[in-house]
Amino acid sequence: MTAVLYAVACAAPPTRHISGLITTAQQHGWDVCLITTPTATAWLADELPDLADLTGHPVRSTYKQPNEPDVLPPADAMLVAPATFNTINKWAAGISDTLGLLSEAIGLGIPITAVPSINDALHQPAHRPCRAPGARHRDCGRA
Repeated sequence: MTAVLYAVACAAPPTRHISGLITTAQQHGWDVCLITTPTATAWLADELPDLADLTGHPVRSTYKQPNEPDVLPPADAMLVAPATFNTINKWAAGISDTLGLLSEAIGLGIPITAVPSINDALHQPAHRPCRAPGARHRDCGRA
């Protein structure tokens, strides 16, 4: 059985190359499902059909209705790449207003790797919100 990787793409410049991440993960044996934030969805709008073909799954960006079945297989692992400042801080605060599923993954014990993509102005040591999430994620058993 092939392990399922949820690739969560946020709106940062590396998102434009998400097909390379998907292909690399597939070459390493993963069944990849792509989940995008609302802004990343807009950035990738022209590519979404090709990305769905590449993964073999619909690209998800919104929550399903309660009466709808899940269209993606359950995740064995999650990769948030690129992870934006906004997503990292919302995740740390437990805010789940987009489909990233990160807070749920923690509760389910699904391993998560996040690859930050943060601009220089937000990545300064003096910027407290950028430092705090790491500690909160470690407190939840994630870093």
